[in-house]
Parts: sequence; structure tokens; C-alpha cells
Amino acid sequence: MLALIAGRGGLPARIAGAQSTPPLICVLQGFEPDKLTADITFRLEHLGTLLGDLKARGVTEICMCGAIERPPVDPAALDAATLPFVPVIMKALGSGDDGALRAVIAVFEAQGFMVRAAHELAPDILVPEGVLSTAQPDDQMQADVTRAAAVLAALAPLDVGQGCVVGAGQVWGIETLGGTDHLLRTLPAAAAKARAILVKRPKQGQDLRVDMPAIGPGTIAAAAAAGLAGVVVDAGQVILLEPEATVAAAEAAGLVLWARTPG
Repeated sequence: MLALIAGRGGLPARIAGAQSTPPLICVLQGFEPDKLTADITFRLEHLGTLLGDLKARGVTEICMCGAIERPPVDPAALDAATLPFVPVIMKALGSGDDGALRAVIAVFEAQGFMVRAAHELAPDILVPEGVLSTAQPDDQMQADVTRAAAVLAALAPLDVGQGCVVGAGQVWGIETLGGTDHLLRTLPAAAAKARAILVKRPKQGQDLRVDMPAIGPGTIAAAAAAGLAGVVVDAGQVILLEPEATVAAAEAAGLVLWARTPG
């Protein structure tokens, strides 16, 4: 039996809808998904109880999908079943994104659960290769993509982020713990004059079972608000949320939306 550890947004509903047998929907309190009703709502302080409940219900596989930020932990709310996991939880909360997710995966795997990737359960969520917009990348944009890819490759060992903004050969911003939205909100005005682009791709060595980059209409809206000329991702390695709405948003804004061959 499959359980979705679901976060915010529409992705969990897409994953659930792609299954022949409805999965068990488990929602972290405060991060409710769109268009899904929770079978179990849990707190991080009750992780041990959740694990026991999943086993009792016959769950053998789990998939983590949807947006979840690091929740605060109330030591007074920890239940007895979770106390053995406290060192792992605290270490995860103090680690970078990759380290935190590896710790969470290790907890589930140690309890006998198979961790499944969202795109394994619903392959059509991945962005297809090609330019999805009417607007096409020019020579400068292609050079900027190459520059961005080199920057992200160099930063991968530091577990910084999955995206950066490059324009006219200059790096205007790098995604950090604030995520893509914060990156785009805080760009200098000169990035727009440079016809900068947002490039998102997985970090080298990133576990794509639980942390694949994603873009959607909100990404396009934020890029347009920042005055960017385009959004570029790695084809087959980035989730495309609300495909029709995302492409329509790019068309309306006149942005290039390009899923390039990874490399």
C-alpha cells in the first residue's frame, strides 16, 4: 500500500490521481494540499506515532510530494513514540536541505518503507524537452544558461540551492534557503535591463526521490514581476506544475520557457 506524505500545492492530488488504487493521504499539519482530504494529519513531534500507524494500516511504500518548509518543533509536544527519533530530527533541522532530506529518508527506510519518487508514480509531471513558449532563446540567453549551469555545478557541494539568475554574462542572484520566490523578489533592478533569466536544475548528487525542482504559474508570475526574459530548466529533471497554466502565463508575459537537454 502506498502513502503520500503530502505538502501544499496541487502536486499531491496529481500523484494520487495517477494511481489505480487510492493512496493513504498523510498531511503535515499546516501544509495542507489542494484538492485532497487528509486521511491522517500529523505533527513532526508525532513522527514515531505516524510510522506506527502506517505499519498498522499495511503501508509499505511512501512518496513525499508537495511543498513543505521546516516546521518549528515544540519539545513539550513530543510523544513517547517519537522520542527515539529526536536526535535525527534535530540534526535534520540543523542541516542543509539535502542533509535534512537524507535524514528523513533514512528514518522511513530504517522502518522498512520503500521511498518512491513522485515522477516514478506519475511520469507525466516532468517537463518535456523543448522550447514551450512562442518566444525563443537568443544567443545571449544560451550563453547565460551555460554560465548559470557552471555556477550551480560549483555551488552543488555547498547545498545552497537549485536556481540562479544570470543576464548578459553576469550572475544577479542565487537561490538560498529563502527559495526561488525570495530570489526573484530581491533581485536588483539591473537584472531586468540585462534581460536576465532564471535557471533551475537539480543539484549534483541530489536525491530526486524527494527533492526534485518544480516550476509552475507562480514561478512564471514571479519571473515576469522581476522583469526577467525567461525561465530555463533541465528537461526530464524538473516537475512542471499546472502545465497549461504555466505555458499560458509565459505566453502572456512574453517570456521564454525552455526545457533544455541536461548537461
